[in-house]
Amino acid sequence: MLFSNVVGQQMAKTGILNMWHNNVFPHAMLITGAEGFGGLAMALAVAQYVFCENKTATDSCGKCPGCGKALKLEHADLHLSFPSIPPKSGTKAMSRHYIGEFREFVKQTPYGTTFEWLQHINAENKQGNITAEECREIINNLNLKSYEGGKKVLLMWRPEYLGKEGNILLKLIEEPPKDTIMLFVAEQTEDVLQTILSRTQQVRLAPIQPADIANALLARDVADETTAAQIAHLAMGSYTEALRLARHTENDLYPEVRGLFNSLFTNNGANLSKMADDWAKAGREQQKNFLNYVIQLLEQAIRYRYRPGAPIALPDAEAQFVQKLSVAKISLDGFAQMSAAITDTISYIERNANSKIQLHALWIRLLYIVQNRALPVTM
Repeated sequence: MLFSNVVGQQMAKTGILNMWHNNVFPHAMLITGAEGFGGLAMALAVAQYVFCENKTATDSCGKCPGCGKALKLEHADLHLSFPSIPPKSGTKAMSRHYIGEFREFVKQTPYGTTFEWLQHINAENKQGNITAEECREIINNLNLKSYEGGKKVLLMWRPEYLGKEGNILLKLIEEPPKDTIMLFVAEQTEDVLQTILSRTQQVRLAPIQPADIANALLARDVADETTAAQIAHLAMGSYTEALRLARHTENDLYPEVRGLFNSLFTNNGANLSKMADDWAKAGREQQKNFLNYVIQLLEQAIRYRYRPGAPIALPDAEAQFVQKLSVAKISLDGFAQMSAAITDTISYIERNANSKIQLHALWIRLLYIVQNRALPVTM
C-alpha cells in the first residue's frame, strides 16, 4: 500500500518518514489507533516503503518488484501474524493456515475489523488467538537470513490477542536479528502486554479528519459529494465506520432533516406523522444514520451559536441550515434535551423496538422541546 492511499494521518506519515530518512527508524514500532483510524493500512504502507527499490522522499514508487510483492502480501521477507483459530480439531491456531484468506481480506479493504476478519474465516463464536507456537515460529523465521538480501519485516496485527504468550517474543524485540523491523498494530493498548509496550516505539494515530474521509469516499467512488460530506461527519474519525455508513445511506439525508425541523417549527403534526410512517419503512441502519445526522447538525448549531463566524465544514445548504438553527429560540438545555431524546431513540431502535412507535414518540418529544413546553406526566 502507498502512503498516499492511507486515508488522512498526514502527521503520522511525516513522522514515520522523518525517522526513516534520519536513520533513527526503530526496530520495533507499535502503531496504535482506534478501529477505523488506519493502523493496518499504515503498517502495510510502511512495509511496502521498506521493500521499495525506488522509493521517493514521501512514498513508495508502486511499480518496482518489491512494491508489487508487498502490495500482494507475497514478499518473501514479509512475515504476517494475526489472530486466527485452529483450522481443525487437534491443531493449533497459526497465521500460516490462513495466509491466503488474509491476503484476500486485506485486498477487499485494509480497514476491515478484527470481527469481520474472524467472520471471514468462519470463526463464528470461536475466540481468535496468536498462540505460543506462532511466537516460536516467528522467532525461527526472523532468525533466518533474508530471502531477497534486504530487510525482513514482521507485521503483527492486533498484538492484544497474544496474551501472556507474548512474553516469548521479548528477547527478539530487545535484540532483533540484523536488518529486522517489527511492526505491531494495536487498537487497545491497555490489552497489550506492558512488557511489549515498553520495548516498542509508539506511533499514535488520530481520528481522521472529516475532509480526508470525504475525499477518500469520493476518490473511491463510494458516495457522491453531498453524501460523502454527511457520512464524514457521522463517522467520528473512523474510515471503517464511514464505509459502513455508506453501505446504509441510500440518499441525501439533508432534505429529510430540513423537512423534520420545518414541521417542528410550524407545528405541522400531519407531516411529522407521515415522516414517522415513512421512516418506519426504512431499514434500522438507515433510521440510525438519519437520527445520528440530526444530532451532528444540532452539535454544529450549538458550536456556531457560541462561536459565530467559525467555519462550518459542511456543504453550503447544511451550513446555512446550521446557521439558522443556531439562532432559533431553543435554549442550550433544549438542544441537550433534543440530543438526549434522539440518542435514546437510537438505543431503542438498536434493541429492536418498534421503530414506528419510537419515531412518533420522538417527534412529539422534540415538538414539546421546540415549543418550550413540558411533556405531560403520565401515570
